[in-house]
Amino acid sequence: MPSTSSLFDRLKLAGLQPLSLAGRQLLPIVQGGMGVGVSAHRLAGSVAALGAMGTISSVDLRRHHPDLMADCSPERIGNDLETRKNAIVAANQVALAREIERARELCKHSGLLAVNIMRAVSDYAASVRTALEQGIDALVVGAGLPLELPDLASDHPKTALVPILSDARGVSLLWRKWERRKRVPDAIIIEHPGHAGGHLGAAKVADVSDARFDFEVVIPAVRQWIRDAGMEGRVPLIAAGGIRRCEDIQRLQSLGADGVQMGTPFVATHECDAHPEFKRVLAEASDDALVEFTSVAGLPARAVMTPWLRKYLGAESRLQSVVQLKKHCTMAFDCLAQCGLRDGLKGWGQFCIDQRLAAALRGEVDKGLFFRGKGALPFGSQLASVRELLERVLTPGVPQTNPAA
Repeated sequence: MPSTSSLFDRLKLAGLQPLSLAGRQLLPIVQGGMGVGVSAHRLAGSVAALGAMGTISSVDLRRHHPDLMADCSPERIGNDLETRKNAIVAANQVALAREIERARELCKHSGLLAVNIMRAVSDYAASVRTALEQGIDALVVGAGLPLELPDLASDHPKTALVPILSDARGVSLLWRKWERRKRVPDAIIIEHPGHAGGHLGAAKVADVSDARFDFEVVIPAVRQWIRDAGMEGRVPLIAAGGIRRCEDIQRLQSLGADGVQMGTPFVATHECDAHPEFKRVLAEASDDALVEFTSVAGLPARAVMTPWLRKYLGAESRLQSVVQLKKHCTMAFDCLAQCGLRDGLKGWGQFCIDQRLAAALRGEVDKGLFFRGKGALPFGSQLASVRELLERVLTPGVPQTNPAA
């Protein structure tokens, strides 16, 4: 198991505080969950092994397992849609259990292992149950308010429940609902939609840069809420979105955050579970290459303007003008509880997100959807190891890398 002592020594030198979560002292860094398959066992286990929090994204993990993909194929089970749907859901639960087990083998109970589950996915409850049955340390849930999560996890009081929210109003709503269920969050991730990648915590694209989401506004307000609830010092706040340097972490801890979450920087590591071309696309993209649009999940999203995305956005108005309810899901999967394409929802995205994210995972630049957050990466367009990344972001005074041209 890699030594973590030198990384914790860097905290003292940088004047940073460790993150206390689920009874453990961690580096104040959370690796964000990234699907489809971008953050699976290798990345999450490697991050946790070094004393931070590693996160597996639960979404469509069967794509890392050829035998499970074969089990779901029409050639194996036929073309009956309900049979295929049930097979895909079952395969993804087997894949999630495997990924948790393999991540645990890598980290040897160092750090903390989490599973990120989107509230918007149709197998949300099934994935929660699988992760809990596998003894996961923490559940992280975003892309919707997980108001019923305490009920789903009622038999697992030691599992940390960590919602992702973007403003103080959302925190107060969720807190009140959870309190009625005799539970409060074990930590809260505060994501700034103006900087984060993937699905964003705003109602519409025009809102993502609203000042009400600024960390300087949200973190003190949520801190005060926790203080008024008599839980001061017991519910860590984790800031997410655009964090790239030690100075970012120092600033956020000075505002009242206990730690930070980073997603995109972890893509540009050797241990990331995605294809090398996926890593290259994100590492080389500057902020000028990013675009915000409405996802098929009805949420604002941020991604790299790749050939497929440019083509889609060029046709979006036409596609929106002819939306209609489909008889069945394109992939016989129904991956989302509500899908703009399947359900004919005007104003929502009109593409199959599972197909596009899976293409990106395989490194297919002309076909894939490549989610990315804003900001130049710590090593520019170069890849590094997880250890090298953690060392850099825990070291003050490192010159900021210029964005790729």
